[in-house]
Parts: sequence; structure tokens; C-alpha cells
Amino acid sequence: MLSATTTRPSTFAPFRVRSFRFQWPADLATSWAFEMETLILGWYILVETRSVLLLTIFASLQYIGTLLAPMFGVMADRRGHRNVLCAMRIIYATLATTMMTLAFMHVLTPVHVFAIAGLMGLVRPSDMGMRAALVGMTMPATQLMSAMSIQRTTQDSAKIAGALTGAALVALLGMAPAYVAVAALYATSVFLTLKAGSGARAPQVKVMASTSPWRDLKEGAKYVWATPHLRAVMLLAFMLNATAFPLFNALQPYVAKEVFLTDQRGLGFLVAGGALGALAGALVISRHGGAFRPARMMLAGCMLWYAFMLVYAYMPNFQAGWLVLFLAGIAHSTSQVPMSALLLRSVNERFRGRVMGIRMLMIYGNVPGLLLAGELIRNIGYAYTATLYCLFGMGVAGLIALHWRSHLWNRDAPVNTR
Repeated sequence: MLSATTTRPSTFAPFRVRSFRFQWPADLATSWAFEMETLILGWYILVETRSVLLLTIFASLQYIGTLLAPMFGVMADRRGHRNVLCAMRIIYATLATTMMTLAFMHVLTPVHVFAIAGLMGLVRPSDMGMRAALVGMTMPATQLMSAMSIQRTTQDSAKIAGALTGAALVALLGMAPAYVAVAALYATSVFLTLKAGSGARAPQVKVMASTSPWRDLKEGAKYVWATPHLRAVMLLAFMLNATAFPLFNALQPYVAKEVFLTDQRGLGFLVAGGALGALAGALVISRHGGAFRPARMMLAGCMLWYAFMLVYAYMPNFQAGWLVLFLAGIAHSTSQVPMSALLLRSVNERFRGRVMGIRMLMIYGNVPGLLLAGELIRNIGYAYTATLYCLFGMGVAGLIALHWRSHLWNRDAPVNTR
């Protein structure tokens, strides 16, 4: 009979892997900087332009690089996941330093913000996929669910601390000093990422010089298309990014200012509320995730996420909205953590970078979702827009579960292996 320690590994077992001990704080620093930057600039655009449409355009710019995400996956498979991730984070640090310099010189304008956000958006969407692929390359398969849950805390804790810190720094010190912190976090992430993936379990870099990058990308796309559960997950991810993520993330500045009539601090508390729920969900999954079937958990989490965001659209006051957003955050984790874990666990190691790159391509759903939301909110209001998004998303998620039920819902499906 297996011992309890064999059947239920320690929550912090992934930290026994040297690479993960460096990667986790590197990802944490990056995520903190992401969240501070998004909140600071989103509020700046809304205040300076007084336009929800321009706010959604700004948010959309952060995702334009999703079209390049598969190629980042190809480069990671060819040149090494850590090397590509390091190069990306050097770009973040450079752009943040540029923004900081413009702010200190008092010449920063919305045009500068849009331009720098566009450049950042070419690279940033691929970060989540590359960090997940690096975890997959350095972590034993039995610890992937736990590792992805802990890795997820870098994003959720960043939303809590990053949102509150970013709002407080801008309110107390101004935009330029706040960007000193952002640039410092990016620089720290570069240093720590250089240390990740360098342990004994790290893969040897295999340069596929005999084939072209485009052929590698085509090969990865064929692999995803020929694998039913991968096709289903990619479609579901696109739908979530088009409908759920805009409501949960990018539109919060509008909700805070125009619906709940609060300020930057109120926005920080709203963002932190959703992130606190997501963090709580991730921590529970890190300990008890082995008791659930990943694909089933993913589908159930998606439905709950939509349900809570629908309720959130009709909350009468800030306090009630915060509580519902907290519950939506828990549902968010129960959909996203198992999605990442089952992708990493079920793909051929040779295609891991490319599959995660294609997964990041699905983030492009944010662009049409945000742009359409901006126009709809202007014409029919936030509550009705959120209702349309949630009901449509739930319908599509239900159809995906029904069509691919033998691959996603059946107890004996490979992706439901505990």
C-alpha cells in the first residue's frame, strides 16, 4: 500500500526543484510589474481621455502580440525556454524605463502610453505560455498540478499587492516614482530568470537547425488540430478571453469609476478582491487538486466563473460587488489551473513550447471582445453588455463540453486522469 506522502505530495514539493525556486520569484516580480503597470496606465488613460472606448483600445494593445505567440513557442523549442523568457523580460525592463523617463521629464502623453503599450503588447502575451512551458520542462509530471497551482499564485498575489501598491504609489507619489518600482521589478525578474532552468533537471537546448521555424510552427499547429482535446481546449480558451476576461480584468477601471463611483484606491480594492479569490482557489488546488479530474474541473470552473460575473453586473454597491468578484476569482482559478496542467501533462515534450504558444494565441480573443464591449457599453450600458457576454460564453462552453464529451467529460478520458 502506498503511503500518504506518496499519494498526496506536499503542497510545496515543487520548490525541491532548483529551477522552480528561481523561476517562481522571477515570475512573481514580473506579474507584480504587469499588474501595477496595467492599473496605473489604465487609470491614466481613463482620466486623461474620459473615454471608455479608448480604455478598451489601450487594453487591446496589450494583446496584439498574441498573433506572434506561436512563433515565440517555436523559438523556445529551438533555443531554450529560459533564454527566450529572459530576452522577453529584458524588453519589459527597457520599455518600463522609457515610460519612467518620460514621466520624470513631464512630457508623457496618452500617445506615448499607447505607443509603448503597443510595443509591450507584442511580447507580453507570450510570457504566461513560456513560463508554463519552462515549468513543464523542469517539473516531474506527478507534481505538475501542484506546480501550476503555486505558479498561478504569482499572478493572483500580484493582482492583490500590485493593484493596491500601484494605486497607492500613484496617489501618494505620482506616476514617475511609481514607475521606478515597476522598472525595478522587471530588472529583478531578468536576474532571477537567468538562474532558472539551470539545474540538473533542466532540458538541454536542442537547436532544430535542419528545419525552418515556419515548418516547426506548421508542425505544431497540425499536432494541435489532430488532437481532439487540444482543439477543444484552444476553442474554450479563445471564448474565455473574448468574453470572461474583459469583464474580470480590463473593464474594472470603468466599473470602479462609472458604476461604483470610486477612485483609484477603490479600483485597487476591486482588482485585489478578484485576485484574492483566485489566490485562495489556487492554494486549495495546490493541496487537493489531485482529488479532481482536470478536464471536468476546468469545465465546471468556466460555468461558475460566467455565473458569478453575471451576478456581479447587477450588484447595487461596492461592498456587494467586491464579495461577488472574490467568488468569481475562485471560479477563475478552478478553470485556468487545470487547463494549464492538462495541457502540459498531455502534450508530447517535443511540442510543448509550440502548444503553449498556440494557447497564448487564444488570448487574442481579448482584442475583439474588448473592442466590442467598449461599443456595447457606450450604447446599452455595462450590465446588459455583461449579460450578453456571460450568456453567450456559457452557451459556447456547454456546446464544447457536449461535442467533445468523450475527450473532456468521460471519467476514463486521459485528460481526466488524477
